Amino acid sequence: MTADHGTLQSRGARWSAGSDADHMRALYVQTPATLIGYALGYAVVFTLFVPLAEAGPFWLWAGAVVLLWALRLLHYLRYLRRPGADEATLLAWRRSWRVLVLLQGSLWGIAVWMFWGLGTPYDKLALILVVYAFSVSSVQLLATQPWVFLSFICAVLVPTVVRIASDTSQSGHMALAIIVTLLFCATVLMARTYVGALGQAITLKERTDELAAQLRTEVAATEEARRVADEARRAAEAANRAKTQFFAAASHDLRQPLHAMGLFAEALRQRSHDPEVASLVNSINESVDALEGLFGELLDITRIDTGGVDVNPAPLRLRELFARLRLHFEPIAFEKGLMLSFRGEQHVALADPVLLERVLRNLVSNAIRYTDDGGVLVSCRLRQRPGGDRLLLQVWDSGIGIAEASLPRIWDEFFQAQSHRPLQAHHRKGLGLGLAIVKRLAGLMEAPIGVRSRVGHGTVFSIEVPVGKAPRSFEPAAAVARVPIGLTLQGCFFVVVEDEAAVREGLVVLLQAWGARVAAFDSLEAVRAWVGAPEGGGREPPEKPDLLLVDYRLPQGQTGIDALTALRARWPGQRLPAIMITGSSLGGHEDEATTHDYHLLIKPVLPNKLRAMIAFKLGLRAQETRA
Repeated sequence: MTADHGTLQSRGARWSAGSDADHMRALYVQTPATLIGYALGYAVVFTLFVPLAEAGPFWLWAGAVVLLWALRLLHYLRYLRRPGADEATLLAWRRSWRVLVLLQGSLWGIAVWMFWGLGTPYDKLALILVVYAFSVSSVQLLATQPWVFLSFICAVLVPTVVRIASDTSQSGHMALAIIVTLLFCATVLMARTYVGALGQAITLKERTDELAAQLRTEVAATEEARRVADEARRAAEAANRAKTQFFAAASHDLRQPLHAMGLFAEALRQRSHDPEVASLVNSINESVDALEGLFGELLDITRIDTGGVDVNPAPLRLRELFARLRLHFEPIAFEKGLMLSFRGEQHVALADPVLLERVLRNLVSNAIRYTDDGGVLVSCRLRQRPGGDRLLLQVWDSGIGIAEASLPRIWDEFFQAQSHRPLQAHHRKGLGLGLAIVKRLAGLMEAPIGVRSRVGHGTVFSIEVPVGKAPRSFEPAAAVARVPIGLTLQGCFFVVVEDEAAVREGLVVLLQAWGARVAAFDSLEAVRAWVGAPEGGGREPPEKPDLLLVDYRLPQGQTGIDALTALRARWPGQRLPAIMITGSSLGGHEDEATTHDYHLLIKPVLPNKLRAMIAFKLGLRAQETRA
């Protein structure tokens, strides 16, 4: 606690050094919202405990509440009458403002002490929630004033902890006191983080101003110019790293609404037979698909440019790599009616597993995108070279091909090759960064890469990597069976587990529009409650689902794998097909997909891609049933 206090004090001092007067004005701007919040909190406590508390002490407390609230209001009205008050006046007002804030905190602590033993457990829970809500809300308002903040939450929470700990009439009172103490510590940590972020922003601003001043005043001197240039370079590198971190963090959050938008758009098409509506929905889905590709490409290119990609060669069994590629791309190829094949999976390469997989993913994705008939082949062959044996990995397709004049430029950023025939909309997606990423990753691995193509016949991309030595333990990956086309969702029963309300509602509406029956849940606890429903007793036992659609990231640190485990445990010995949907594009889920027997989709998922994956999974189940 002492270290946290020291951090809060030092960072709060840095904030105060900026402008005390501006800080005070900012506090007054927040006063109306604060007063409204206090009024609501007082109203809740008043409603709960006025019939329970002893009249004399209660009305004495209520009178103090009203008096302090009115003084805070008058304090604010005084500022409104003199918004242009000088700094000395504002600082004088700040002293009285702090006193009123601390007194109000003390009233909350007194409220817990007075009312804790009254009413039902629900009344006590409501009292704790109200008190802690005001402790949390004080972070934004008071965190930059360390002494005031710590005094406020101590006045609120210390009496709360002591009162709960001393309540021997209830079992578990010490455990609850410990929990409130932990919440107290978490609030302090929250304030520390908030002030730290604020201090970093101020530091960055000061650093930017400092660099600008140096650039203006020292540009004439050569040595000074070099120093400024070096600092500018470091600042640019930091900005690039920040940009990469921003894209990584924003990618997940931006994919969520895009995913929901695509689902709702498709549901709209199902409910309307207007050709113009169908055309608009197609345009929305194409835009969502294009944005998803842009997120991935921009994130990859920024990580490479900022040196955020490390190369760690290791023995890599191509059987496992091809299994992950098949797991991801077979439903996409299935949707287009293409054959996706793999050859040479018995070899072992010496390469960075993540980078080589990323290269092959980009190449296979391009091959499927630009192929309308035939198929795509991923092959590996052993080649003898003067410096030692190498593995030649190739991705073949029977697609539209690339004109010879365009071949030298296909590795450039923002270049998209033109064909002799007009390109379809799905051929023109992206920024033209996919092959630029492939070229850079191959360069990082020191793996030669090449391309051959004939317009109208197809293209083959090649990359060479060293031969690796296989580790001793090895279990071959199970082959994925091909599935029939033409499955229907009519009469199917699906279980959806998704904590984002908009996405969950969109999935339910869309699946129901396709004819399926749906049970939707927002948490692992809800799933467990459903599968645990007993037979008889007026409750229907849960129906065995035909397919599970589960979000990877669930509340309280739980994952979709936990939900799959709970659902499959309800029907042991019966295979439940599953699709896992995630907003993270950083990878790492493929091994889990193999271990826990599910297919993976990255948000945003276009409805036609979701439909293809569902058909794929239901077809696989039907094939196993016939077998």
